[in-house]
Amino acid sequence: MTNPHLGSAFEGFLEEEGVLEEVTAAALKKAIVLNILELMRENSLTQAEMARRMGTSRSSLRRLLDPGSPSVTLLTLKRAARVLGKELRIEFVDVSLDSTTQVA
Repeated sequence: MTNPHLGSAFEGFLEEEGVLEEVTAAALKKAIVLNILELMRENSLTQAEMARRMGTSRSSLRRLLDPGSPSVTLLTLKRAARVLGKELRIEFVDVSLDSTTQVA
């Protein structure tokens, strides 16, 4: 049997500790990195070739692919998407009514 409140309890804990936004951002970055790496693999692109096609340095691409590096520019993401034959789409969505998370 699963606990329907487990996720919300964990989210509440992170919020109480003041790290919810940072943890959420880190998880989002990791998901983006995994998606880019999968698309690179599907397209048989090495990091060197990916960087060349993006018009950037390999060190800049390594920062993009590093889940621990929090800062990524939209331009870098847009270039990566273009090279991978994708379109970058960012959208704001409504939060659920039971969410207690607020951004200051």
